[in-house]
Amino acid sequence: NVVLLGIIYVIKMEFLTFSPENHCLSELLDCSDGDEEEILVCGEDLELNPFDGLPHSSRYYKLMKEREELPVWKEKHTFMESLLQNQIVIVSGDAKTGKSSQIPQWCAEYCLSVHYRHGVVVCSQVHKQTAVWLALRVADEMDVNVGHEVGYFVPFESCCATETILRYCTDDMLQREMMSTPLLNYYGVIILDDVHERTVATDALLGLLKDVLITRPELRLVILTEPHMSSKLQNYYGSVPFIRVENKHHAEVVYSCSVQKDHFLSALRLLFEIHHTKEKGDIVIFLACEQEIEKAYQMIRQEQPNLNPDLGELIPVPLYPTKQDLIPKPNQDKQKSCKKYRRKVLLTTSFGESLIWIKNITFVIDVGVERRKVYSPRIRADSVITQPISKSQAEMHKQILGMSSSGKLFCLYPEEFTYKEMKPNLPAKIQESNLTSMVLFLKRMDIAGLGHCDFISSPAPESLMQALEDLDYLAALDNDGNLSEFGIIMSEFPLDPQLSKSILASCEFECVDEMLTIAAMVTAPNCFLHAPPGTEEIALTCWRKFSHPAGDHFTLINVFNAFKEASANSASQHCSNEKWCRDYFLSCSALRMAEIIRAELAEIMKRLELPISEPDFGSKENILSIKKSLLSGYFMHIARDVDGSGNYLMLTHKQVAQLHPFSSYYNTRRIPEWVLFHEFSVSEDNSIRVVSEISPDLFVELVPQYYFSNLPPSESKDILQEVINHLSPVSTMKEEQKTNNDNKENEKFPQTPMEQRCIIQ
Repeated sequence: NVVLLGIIYVIKMEFLTFSPENHCLSELLDCSDGDEEEILVCGEDLELNPFDGLPHSSRYYKLMKEREELPVWKEKHTFMESLLQNQIVIVSGDAKTGKSSQIPQWCAEYCLSVHYRHGVVVCSQVHKQTAVWLALRVADEMDVNVGHEVGYFVPFESCCATETILRYCTDDMLQREMMSTPLLNYYGVIILDDVHERTVATDALLGLLKDVLITRPELRLVILTEPHMSSKLQNYYGSVPFIRVENKHHAEVVYSCSVQKDHFLSALRLLFEIHHTKEKGDIVIFLACEQEIEKAYQMIRQEQPNLNPDLGELIPVPLYPTKQDLIPKPNQDKQKSCKKYRRKVLLTTSFGESLIWIKNITFVIDVGVERRKVYSPRIRADSVITQPISKSQAEMHKQILGMSSSGKLFCLYPEEFTYKEMKPNLPAKIQESNLTSMVLFLKRMDIAGLGHCDFISSPAPESLMQALEDLDYLAALDNDGNLSEFGIIMSEFPLDPQLSKSILASCEFECVDEMLTIAAMVTAPNCFLHAPPGTEEIALTCWRKFSHPAGDHFTLINVFNAFKEASANSASQHCSNEKWCRDYFLSCSALRMAEIIRAELAEIMKRLELPISEPDFGSKENILSIKKSLLSGYFMHIARDVDGSGNYLMLTHKQVAQLHPFSSYYNTRRIPEWVLFHEFSVSEDNSIRVVSEISPDLFVELVPQYYFSNLPPSESKDILQEVINHLSPVSTMKEEQKTNNDNKENEKFPQTPMEQRCIIQ
């Protein structure tokens, strides 16, 4: 038996090795210091893991010692008692107290104790990266395999099995699961983490789960949040158990004498000053936006050769809160040759706090401002605003230092700024976001009898009305305001409703293959990389090779097809396609994500038994069909060049924008007059992204008449009205001729009544 246990132990240790896909993440965010002390356990004393029945590895006992030192650990008994006696438990804890990794494991122990009679455990996260990392970490601590006992499912990626007892997921994926299983019967414990981030999906889950808990008295709901959110949750749920977890270590805070005029350069200057002091420890920099993350990453890498090698190596690690790809792979050759001290520099924004998992952080640099998007329903666009962070965010930045008693927080703003300029908390995202997707989801839930959602914070009435209006324009609602059959199909796609409508329209216009590629490319992160200084012209020359005269949507198809071809060539030559991407200044991770998204969308099409046409990209008929499909969903995203120099006036309002530098029309002689765009935001440099040319004739052919009649008066609307007037006599003659022909045919063959025929628009 001892020999058998030893063999099983060796096999298990092989299974526990991280996969190559996650190797780079675990390397860069490794929490260990390299001085691991192996704990040898005699075969006869090996304890069996209750979750898989195999003996524990020596690493399990080492990690158990680390777990027991976490601030949350001393609350385990209180939590288990509360979970046993109550349906809802609220845990309020400071950052880096271990609540996101430990509490789900305790919930798994609870489900095991009742033999999974009521289901397994699911834990929702705001960020995809956090869900994946936590699954890896928790599987390691539980001494089980990722994808078996512990797994994760995030947008367009799933690593779970039927025996998975603890699942990490994003909040939007748990929301989507409710569409097929409204009562979430598969789960006995549901954990909502990072509730204080107030995402639209988390707020919707908080409301819907109140009804689910009434229907399922055996279900348990655990809410993990920061302290500032506690009182609001207690008022919302009433008398429920509340557990407070504190981190007693307080970092030294160094305030600036005044608000920095250029916070970005001030932060980088301070970074290099800290590095030159030779004080050891990793650094976190909270920047204003993701563009600054990318800029800082490039600048640190460029400055690296000029730094004193005796100081060690600076390793910049960009952590993007909204991007779906993870972090750049480290230079393996450089890592092997570098034996000196390596200092990690984590670059993120205030919304990326939950992405930080390094233990030995000694310095935090906080710029004190953030750039965020606020949706305006009147103009159907986001406005980018720069404003001070909230007091609760500033407090969380202090807590990033965790249990380090020697850490320092550098605030690039004066102390009085905290009291005068900072708001206590940020508004919920449900009050500042486009709610069209959420309203479509709630309309879908209404079919299951859960349409009423008691929101913890009421959405803006204007945003709700605009969302209902847009869904009506997209034919997702019937005459009674309920979800139409067309709307039900749209809700099956994990996409913006306008993009879902374009995909469904492509079934009619027989260009599904091309439309799926466009949908995948605009959903994945931007594939065009910011060229390093001095290489901008080279990058533009490379990108022009993919340029298509019909517009950016078609250029994206060219990029995707070229990437697929390069991947096939790389496979045949046993080499990587990453070099091809670098040569063309393209993001390999973004294009790989587009491949995954496209495959998922194709699977949904097959599941719904929707037709997928054969690829025909390049023909005139196909180009026209793609434009018709795009217009069927994005007729609200139309702009006209008012002066022939690229100043585009929106059709729905009086905002003026220019082409984005990544557009294939940018800095060219050919500037189309009428364009359809994918994205527009009001900022310092208003720009429209992913732009393709359309004709007024095509627009008036496909636009819903009641949408056109509701447009505000403008010169552009007058031009389109002239096109309608010009086409009307011809259309009337054709209609009369068609009616006469139909009457003759009806004498021979009776036809199906009009109301029984399937109509897209």
